[in-house]
Amino acid sequence: MYQNRVLSYGIAGAIIFRLTLIILGSATLQRFEGVNLLLAAILLYSSFKLLTSEEDDSDLSDNFIVKTCRKFIPVTSSYDGDRFITNQNGLWKATPLLLTVAVIELSDIAFAVDSIPAVFGVTRDPFIVFTSNLFAILGLRSLYRLISEGMSDLEYLQPSIAVVLGFIGSKMILDYFGFNVSTEASLGVVATCLSAGVVLSLLKKSD
Repeated sequence: MYQNRVLSYGIAGAIIFRLTLIILGSATLQRFEGVNLLLAAILLYSSFKLLTSEEDDSDLSDNFIVKTCRKFIPVTSSYDGDRFITNQNGLWKATPLLLTVAVIELSDIAFAVDSIPAVFGVTRDPFIVFTSNLFAILGLRSLYRLISEGMSDLEYLQPSIAVVLGFIGSKMILDYFGFNVSTEASLGVVATCLSAGVVLSLLKKSD
């Protein structure tokens, strides 16, 4: 019942974090062109991990981010309405609701390591990089319920995203050595891969 409240804070934090990372990334790329190779390596590694890893359905209490947050934030075992902080036995502690927001923010930073370099691989315009990330975040928020319920049916979406990350990483390496791939061609490959992943998933489900 508190999902909307948590997601609203999560999105606000994600926008601030991503704007900061994009500004730093844009300034770094303008000064050090070789950073492109580092970003490309991150994308290629992410692509490999997505292709070789399986969906993690384990209990979130064993999640690395959750465990790390619990080390630094004293958390109660129960909710206190929609409060983020509560007083328990004279001590102020965070509720699981605040822990959830923290996990969302830290998870988004981890995802930004993939998504922001991927956009920089298509365009260097920081305005386009930020607005594309902003629209993606807001779009996911508005479609949250639909996406959360439908993701389990999109079996081939993860491999298609892996192919996209691998392509963008390869493109950044080629660009660094003077072999330019046009923005139109890049967007065409991205759209084709993602569409193929969705269509193949739906076809398998219908079978």
